[in-house]
Amino acid sequence: MQSSGILYLLPNLLDDELSHEPFLPISVSEAVCSLDGIIAESEKGARRYLRRFISHDQMVKLPIKLLNEHTKSNELAGLLEPIIQGQRWGLVSDAGLPCIADPGAPLVLLAHERHVQVIAFPGPSALILALQLSGLNGQRFAFHGYLPREIPALQLRLRQLENISRQDDATQIWIEAPYRSAKMAQLLFETLQPKTLLCIALSITTPRQRILTQKVSEWRGCTFPIEKEPAVFLIKFCLTSNA
Repeated sequence: MQSSGILYLLPNLLDDELSHEPFLPISVSEAVCSLDGIIAESEKGARRYLRRFISHDQMVKLPIKLLNEHTKSNELAGLLEPIIQGQRWGLVSDAGLPCIADPGAPLVLLAHERHVQVIAFPGPSALILALQLSGLNGQRFAFHGYLPREIPALQLRLRQLENISRQDDATQIWIEAPYRSAKMAQLLFETLQPKTLLCIALSITTPRQRILTQKVSEWRGCTFPIEKEPAVFLIKFCLTSNA
């Protein structure tokens, strides 16, 4: 039997400085105003999000629970308990869509197991927007989250992804921490094959957005300043000389 409560998967912006109106549907605001509590990666992030939709007095009364990389699997049931009892709670990521490059997926899986209704809303996803704007294969693609930090392991993984792209004719996608974006780009120029297509998508949806796709050989002679900013990297092995 399905619970009368609801778990809302609330989309967030990709940059805190932006206004939410152009990016989030009005139904998100309506859902937030109906919440009995919110689950977020951090209390600061939750309050920053709520401030967009409700007053300060409403916000301080709303319970906040945390779900992040420190949350243990045996703590998930406690997050769902108020919803099973009939309440409406929201799950929000620090940026973008919950459960995409985000720790929320196990909670949603448990919600299905406990017959809790889950409702999602459209919103910005850096991964999907980067794929759309890259011009690379959107029929076959795979997302790999964050890659290893150690240089030897990272280079090995990059060569593996390039080989997977060649075998499957598929775009390979990953993200990097802002302070490591420039180093990642430089390592790609040094590691990948010259004809492999590489897209670097920076600061998506912001006024600083820059997205460029070209062969690695062209990147090596290209000026493309990369600051400490969010980045999505996409590669596609060239199967033909004209790709």
